[in-house]
Amino acid sequence: MTPPLLRSAVEADLPDIRRLILGLADYEKLRHKAVATEADLSSLMFGPRALAHAILAQREPATRPVGIAIYYFTISTFAGRPGLFLEDIFVEPAHRGAGIGLALFRRLARIAVAENCVSVDWRVLDWNQPAIDFYERLGATRMTEWHVRQLQGDALAALAEGSSHG
Repeated sequence: MTPPLLRSAVEADLPDIRRLILGLADYEKLRHKAVATEADLSSLMFGPRALAHAILAQREPATRPVGIAIYYFTISTFAGRPGLFLEDIFVEPAHRGAGIGLALFRRLARIAVAENCVSVDWRVLDWNQPAIDFYERLGATRMTEWHVRQLQGDALAALAEGSSHG
C-alpha cells in the first residue's frame, strides 16, 4: 500500500477543503450547521490574520484530496507553552483503512513537537465508536474530568449586550 501524500493546503484548494468539510458534516449528521463558504474559509485560513491551517491527504499525485485535518494553536497558561487543537479530521469513507488518518495524526504530532506544544487536543462525538477506537489505538486518553461548554446564538448575543439569556 502506497503511503498517502500529505501537504499543507493552499488557497487554490478551497473547493476541496469545503467539499471535505461538507463530507464530515454529512458523516456527523450536522450538514445543517455547515454554512461556511469558500470566502469564509479563505479568510479563516489564508487571510491577513490566518487562524487555522489545513493538511490535505491524497492517494496519488495530481488527484483530488481524500482526507483533511484542520487545526489551530491554543495556549496552556499552566505550562507556558502552546497546544495544537485539531478542529476537524476527515477521510472519505472509500479511503478509510488505508493509513490516511494515521498519517494525518503523525503529521500533526510532528507539527506539535516542532512547535513545542504541550498536547494535541480534539473532540469526538460520543456515538462515533470507530473514531474513538482509532484514537485509543493512538494512545489518546479520554478527558473525563472536563466538560465541554459552548455559548452561541441568542445566549452569546445577550451576554455581549450585558444581559443574561435566562
